[in-house]
Amino acid sequence: MVDLRSDTVTRPTPEMRQAMAYAEVGDDVFGDDPTVLRLEARAAEMFGHEAALFAPSGTMANQIALQLQVPSGGELLAGADAHVVTYELGAAAALGGISTRTWPSVGADIDVDQIAAMIRPAGYPSVPTRALAVEQTHNLGGGTVVPLPVLRALREVSEKAGVGLHCDGARIWHAAVADGVPLSAYGELFDTLSVCLSKGLGAPAGSLIIGSRENMARARVLRKRLGGGMRQVGILAAAGLHALENHIDRLADDHARARRLAEALAPYGVVDPAAVRTNIVLLDLSKTTLDAPSLTARAAEQGVLISPMLPSIARIITHLDVDDAGVDRAIDVLGGVLGSA
Repeated sequence: MVDLRSDTVTRPTPEMRQAMAYAEVGDDVFGDDPTVLRLEARAAEMFGHEAALFAPSGTMANQIALQLQVPSGGELLAGADAHVVTYELGAAAALGGISTRTWPSVGADIDVDQIAAMIRPAGYPSVPTRALAVEQTHNLGGGTVVPLPVLRALREVSEKAGVGLHCDGARIWHAAVADGVPLSAYGELFDTLSVCLSKGLGAPAGSLIIGSRENMARARVLRKRLGGGMRQVGILAAAGLHALENHIDRLADDHARARRLAEALAPYGVVDPAAVRTNIVLLDLSKTTLDAPSLTARAAEQGVLISPMLPSIARIITHLDVDDAGVDRAIDVLGGVLGSA
């Protein structure tokens, strides 16, 4: 079975399992798990921030960060296809009382002037914009990367308007590798970031919220309120530390495999290889006789798993657990199904 549904399906490597087995642990709710403290300090250092907080999931990390920046009744601006407004089950509104408004969905192609024009100042009767959120890399944009100059321009807009800037950096590691940008260069632009350890890096669970020391103290309270207080979680933090130390540079291999897959399937008219920057390949089936569920089902019958994202869009994600032989198998199966259509 070649599982290309997501880079969340990876299993811990033997070396990661060993690190987990021998991890020093304490009670993280009391703040004395030594491995968690090392992970948080390392992540904060990588992004040039003061502090970080370990969270069970990316959704919780995002929602804590948004609540840090947007008070109940305030407004968040984000892209129409942003994870924080499409794949987190309305948590911003349900849990944080946050109103959301979106700019047109164009993935990582951000129109900074348009966003600046959308910001609403405080004052009755409008809902004041309190923060902007950017996704890096952009999932439904096909793993696209927001260029550093664009992010810098957006930071200027947020500072001028007096609103916060959050990065949903679930796959920011991929952006750093693809564009050769230091993580600290991203970190200095955002008030808060959420970064994922189980997407791409191969850890079994966990994300981090990154920001100022003051905000991370507030984040710890919000995490507890949301049910994210954990105990001897150093076992998971050890996996995250191992991932940060060993699995970032190798992401270039996943990018190369994704491009090879795209190049092989390009003759079927479903993907432009030039658009594949990282580890995500989106197949546009609108000009074929297949829809995404049909392609997914037929590929699964032959042992290749992919994800139907929209009726005519199927997603492929390369990752740590898929080698060159797996990509070859996927090309054979998907090419055969697309060819028959």
